[in-house]
Amino acid sequence: MTRRHAPDPDDLAPPKRRRRRLPGDPPAEASVARMLRVDQAGEYGARRIYEGQLAVLGRSKAGPTIRHMYEQEREHLATFDGLLPERRVRPTLLSPFWHMAGFALGAATALMGERAAMACTVAVEETIDRHYAGQAEVLETRPEEAGLRDTIERFRAEELEHRDIGLAHEAEQAPAYPLLSAAIKAGSRAAIWLSERF
Repeated sequence: MTRRHAPDPDDLAPPKRRRRRLPGDPPAEASVARMLRVDQAGEYGARRIYEGQLAVLGRSKAGPTIRHMYEQEREHLATFDGLLPERRVRPTLLSPFWHMAGFALGAATALMGERAAMACTVAVEETIDRHYAGQAEVLETRPEEAGLRDTIERFRAEELEHRDIGLAHEAEQAPAYPLLSAAIKAGSRAAIWLSERF
């Protein structure tokens, strides 16, 4: 008698619907250029957030944890810094603003305490997770961009690790967590929108 295995949940899931190109969508090359531009800007902003947090909390018990996340963001940024010239994509014009804003956000939340700094991490990483998931879905339709898709998926997994670290460090117990999280997420979404276009 053969033993029957429970069906794999992935086999039961409805097939993913791929997004079709719509009239007015940018050509594939322009779409990838926007992805690279915004991803480089986002990783630069993330690096600056962690630099701001380290300036305040670098010697605290949270310091090594923040430094670990910072080092991963540096690796992400180095990857996109290499891809921009390779693909002949200009960086965002807003880099000087993100330089200041990222550091200020990191330092300000760190001054509110370790939980608020971790709340900042959770809010940013949840926004980036959705952003990277959307990019990976678009790139699924472009076999020639499999390498870029793999990079984005790997970085997405590390961003989710950062979110989980933040939650494990009591981010949700930060003062006014829902308000703080919502404000940071809104700012992150605005930064994504602006960096794609400018």
